[in-house]
Amino acid sequence: QFQLVEFGGGSVQAGGSSRLSCTASGRTFSNYNMGWSRQSPGNEREFVAAISWIDSSTRYADSVKGRFTISRDNAKSTAYLEMNSLKPEDTAKYYCVAKGWGTSISNYDYWGQGTQVTVSS
Repeated sequence: QFQLVEFGGGSVQAGGSSRLSCTASGRTFSNYNMGWSRQSPGNEREFVAAISWIDSSTRYADSVKGRFTISRDNAKSTAYLEMNSLKPEDTAKYYCVAKGWGTSISNYDYWGQGTQVTVSS
């Protein structure tokens, strides 16, 4: 079992920044692609970002490209999502995901419990 636990989130003003972290346990973190998904009320879960285990290459949703940065620290078994220039439409519950790849959320096998990010205008 690959367990993912998210930290960070909370409330932030529009234009501000926030950083999420995801700590993994139970498997060898460095062997897994990691990613982030989000879901806002009334909407389906959507892909946000992903980072490869092979070469740390990254992918982003168009809606966050240039504002969010995904990274990983294999020594700490932790993935991060740095969020800048936050907008009210970024308000959502953010989930750490693992093992899949690409922009289809259904590709990812492991999910954390999620952490809420609320951006106020």
